[in-house]
Amino acid sequence: MNLLLIGIFALVAYLVGAVPTALWVGKAYYGIDIREHGSGNSGATNTFRVLGKKPGTIVMLVDIFKGWTATSLVGFLVIFNAIPAENVVPFQLLYGFLAVLGHVFPVYAGFKGGKGVATLLGMVLAIQTEAALVCLGIFIVVLLISKYVSLGSMLAALAFPLLMLLPWFRPEHSTTLLVSFGVIVAVLVIFTHRKNISRLIHGNESRANIRFW
Repeated sequence: MNLLLIGIFALVAYLVGAVPTALWVGKAYYGIDIREHGSGNSGATNTFRVLGKKPGTIVMLVDIFKGWTATSLVGFLVIFNAIPAENVVPFQLLYGFLAVLGHVFPVYAGFKGGKGVATLLGMVLAIQTEAALVCLGIFIVVLLISKYVSLGSMLAALAFPLLMLLPWFRPEHSTTLLVSFGVIVAVLVIFTHRKNISRLIHGNESRANIRFW
């Protein structure tokens, strides 16, 4: 293994994830710091809430792309013979995690970012596209029915490790690793949404005014 190359691309993965899309869009086009409005998070959900559908969609797509890009960097490690091909999935998980970490704690924005759900989706799209699309479908359906972004995010996160147990989505290698990863992610997503859970229970969670048509 080429530890130097692995380390360089790991740093790149974090820096890609750390791009504060919502913060930059808010400041460049609306003259506001998105972290000072709404929920205070620098992510797609708060952008939808504060700035509206168009900027929210842009931020969401870019944040998804960040996760996908950082995770896909592993392909270069294989091309440059820095890692053996059978170790792709562990390094995808590592680089994807670094991108999510960058989104939550961005070096460009005082380490105050978003919750990382969109970046996480991009990561999963790069690793297991079919399961990620099903999770995205669950998120959209829950959002359309309930209007709660937080509820859709949590249910989609809970669905991923369950999908990894089904034969239609089970990868040829690293099944146990991906299931374990899915469980950890689901726990983390629920933990970061603990305030939302409290608001959902008490009936004062904000509903998203979002339609997809």
